[in-house]
Amino acid sequence: MNRVLFISMRLLVPCLALFWIGMLSAATQGKVTGARFAEFPDWFKESFLDIQEDVGEAASEGKHVILFMHLAGCPYCYRMVEENFKHAPYTDYIKDHFDAIEINIKGDREIAFDDDTTVTEKELAKLLKVRYTPTIIFLNGDNKPVLRLNGYRSVDAFGHALRYVNEKVYQQTTLSRYIEQQGAPRYVLRDHPSFRAVRDLSQVPGPLLVLFEDRHCDACDELHDGHLKNPQIVSVLKNYTVVRLDAGSDRPITDPEGNPTTPRAFAERLGLSYRPGILLYDRGREISRIDGLLYTYHFTEMLRYVGERHYERYPDSFYDYLGVRTRQLLDQGVTIDLSR
Repeated sequence: MNRVLFISMRLLVPCLALFWIGMLSAATQGKVTGARFAEFPDWFKESFLDIQEDVGEAASEGKHVILFMHLAGCPYCYRMVEENFKHAPYTDYIKDHFDAIEINIKGDREIAFDDDTTVTEKELAKLLKVRYTPTIIFLNGDNKPVLRLNGYRSVDAFGHALRYVNEKVYQQTTLSRYIEQQGAPRYVLRDHPSFRAVRDLSQVPGPLLVLFEDRHCDACDELHDGHLKNPQIVSVLKNYTVVRLDAGSDRPITDPEGNPTTPRAFAERLGLSYRPGILLYDRGREISRIDGLLYTYHFTEMLRYVGERHYERYPDSFYDYLGVRTRQLLDQGVTIDLSR
């Protein structure tokens, strides 16, 4: 299987602000801005980084463990810490029901994850296939992941995730279905000039963007009022056939591989719990995905990477392309803000 299939938005959300700033320090005109440094609240667990022991202690108190995988300078991590841990309406709920442990995915601290695995922080990040930050992993009393969140989540969305885990609803259903059960719809699906009514996705030969929304989406209005009104992004979307699917629908469709399915079943098979979730295909293959918050620069360049087929020249990593693209823009005197 081509390695490019595993390149996803998840590879985008890693916040490489510091790396880029260092790498591009020789640029004489443009600059990279937007690095933000999170300060974790003092109630995060002061762990000796024996995760199995931490899990046992948490379980004895009826708690789950949260592994907060982060990177220094990451604006998404900063926002998550400020909004969802420090100043959220459920901060006391987190303290009462979870033990939160921060892990730097580039760090060198030694971690005993289980009886057979002792590694550094960065080695653990590789072991857990963490390629973006923040990644939030919830562990049960058996030291097994029961939920994984890719990237920033809104206050409301993270609140649902916390209750989903604490109440052990993961034993019965998916997070998406749990959210559907939590109240009345909050979003009315909106149209866009770029959307196309295509039911058989396997008939789209060129770049295909599949947007999953649903009536419980708390970030879809933001997508429409922000990225989908940005002239630069709208221009890049012209490279795609853009198909919006209601992820709560059971209407028959055909997926890009030619399999009969429904939007609901398709989203669940893909493991998408984030709305709006975006899948990027070309020639019938998934090349990348966006399943978390992206600011404008990251969002635009991921669309260009697939829509303009830069992935063919840089098949191993989106970052190979992004490093070249960033240098081009800086040489043109463009200032790149990673946090807006």
